[in-house]
Amino acid sequence: MDHWGAGGGKFATIPNDTQHPFEGRTFGAAKRREIRGTAAFGSRYPYGVTNQTTLSGRPFPFGVWPLYWGHNHMGADEYGPQLDSVRPGGLVVQVSLRTTTEHFNVTDDEVYYAVGDRESLLLLMISYVTWCHVTPAWPSRFVPASENSTVKLENVIQYFRASSFALATPAYNNALARSSISNSMDSSPLPQYIQYSPFRQCIENVTADALAIANDPNKLGPLQMFTVVMSIGGFWICSIILFILIPFIQIIMPVRAQIQKKIWGDPRIIAQTRQNTHQNREIEMRYQRYP
Repeated sequence: MDHWGAGGGKFATIPNDTQHPFEGRTFGAAKRREIRGTAAFGSRYPYGVTNQTTLSGRPFPFGVWPLYWGHNHMGADEYGPQLDSVRPGGLVVQVSLRTTTEHFNVTDDEVYYAVGDRESLLLLMISYVTWCHVTPAWPSRFVPASENSTVKLENVIQYFRASSFALATPAYNNALARSSISNSMDSSPLPQYIQYSPFRQCIENVTADALAIANDPNKLGPLQMFTVVMSIGGFWICSIILFILIPFIQIIMPVRAQIQKKIWGDPRIIAQTRQNTHQNREIEMRYQRYP
């Protein structure tokens, strides 16, 4: 998983001998430009959709399986809290996204909630604070089936990453949320102050740009490539370099000595000449000091 990564590459399959709850499912290969969904649960899957009325059995194009809303809504109970311990990024949490009038023209009730895995949200909070001036907040456990839940299915204004992440606001009530199919573009209209809110647009754009997705493993940056190479094969690389370098030194040093001998003369003769010159100079100095 990579924040700000481009995604892409080839999809892979979870092996059948791993005891993973989703053995045989494909995952990965989706590109970041495909990350935005609509307000409909299960919307805009990049591939693998054979039944628009259920999310059960679907692949994981971005490397994470979908959220769950309880009561087996659209067959999503198979992704429920019982699997949060193995969910990529950790258990599902929610966090409030607020700002101040110092940066945006917002009212007191313009508050949004991000819902997704814990690691993605904790890292996204840094980007939210940096780019959208969000007031830092700590995430809490997401319990959608509770009557006192802050975020409900009808509050979602947009899904991301194949419905594994969502932005919601209590100020929005999508009356079509429980009746629409996953490819539907139908939803209740947003209140105008939310639809045209620069603050909402900012957090949506940051989410689309920075949310962690499965990256193409064949495309490593220079620093990543150096780290991988040196951590996995550094010993062998150094051995190969030494294997090549030592014979090279053994060959080049005698050649270098011969070249110097031809240009400057035999080093032993030069050294003897210098010694004789020094001794002669000492005799001359004693003569000059004689009264």
